[in-house]
Amino acid sequence: MHGDDTSAAAPAPTAAKPVRSGSIRFYLTNEFGLVVLIAVFAGIFGLMTDGRFFSTFNQFTLGRVAAVNIMVGFSMMVVIVTGGLNLAVGAIGVCSAMVFGFLAQVGGLPWPAAVVGAIATGALLGWVNGFVIVRSGLHSFIITLASMSIFFGLMLYLTKAESYRGIPPDFSEFGRARLFGVVSPMLVVAFAAGVLLVLLYRYTVIGREMLAAGARPEAAELSGVRVGRIFILCHMLSGAIAAATALLVVARTGAAIPSMAGQLGQDWLLLAFLGPVLGGTLLSGGRVSVIGTLLGAILVTMLTNGLNLLQIGEFWVQACLGILLLLAVLIDLMRRSYLAHRRMV
Repeated sequence: MHGDDTSAAAPAPTAAKPVRSGSIRFYLTNEFGLVVLIAVFAGIFGLMTDGRFFSTFNQFTLGRVAAVNIMVGFSMMVVIVTGGLNLAVGAIGVCSAMVFGFLAQVGGLPWPAAVVGAIATGALLGWVNGFVIVRSGLHSFIITLASMSIFFGLMLYLTKAESYRGIPPDFSEFGRARLFGVVSPMLVVAFAAGVLLVLLYRYTVIGREMLAAGARPEAAELSGVRVGRIFILCHMLSGAIAAATALLVVARTGAAIPSMAGQLGQDWLLLAFLGPVLGGTLLSGGRVSVIGTLLGAILVTMLTNGLNLLQIGEFWVQACLGILLLLAVLIDLMRRSYLAHRRMV
């Protein structure tokens, strides 16, 4: 086990002793590969943009975008760990942001109280998803695909697609602030969320139950884990993180806008998958890599930023990200096959 790589699957007893090749296994981890790729692409973009990639302004901008991408990845990751999906991540985020705007601008609440209301809204919408999934027995793909349209449509009806631009100045200032002249506090929030998730999966009973329920639901149920309740909690956590992500966007733009995550929140979907998949989180559930997800989101942000600086068309940027997702899945499949062949897993 390297880094924060956390899995519910215990090593299966075998007749022969597994090969001890810790160093080889380390170099084959997703986290090591991502660190190498980040360093390589940073060097390439630095050279090809005549240093503009490393300018103070660009690094600050990159940090703010990376913070949002990291949080979007976490929001999807905590559901993937159950073997499920949450296609409504963007819709939940936008709904929560609009609740924040309403409470702060129309309700006149202090922004900390509005933040609590927005995150509670995200958790509530996540609970709705989880409850329907558990009760119906249908795959989360179908349920969250439907709820994505329902949540977004209701939000448009209730707000009449109007933005809230009366965000408290103190809250907007957070999105513009700089630490040491270059680091965005939003990036600190994303890293802090990562630390909390590592602690959750490594050191808490509920985190271990989430991994066990995702790896082998039937076995977990026999062991006393209330799998249905755990699945609902995972969706609530996903909704709360999606809400926190949307609040970062509100702080960055200074407004709660219905189109902040695109139509139906679909602009967040590819980003939500890229971080966890690149980082090594198993789509079948039971294994999570928080640090891998964080590094994967940073790599995606860096690629997008570098290609934009090179004035590559938006279509090609999206095509590159799609190819990256496909390559990540195939390479991870080959890596696991190699490790299994060498009996190192």
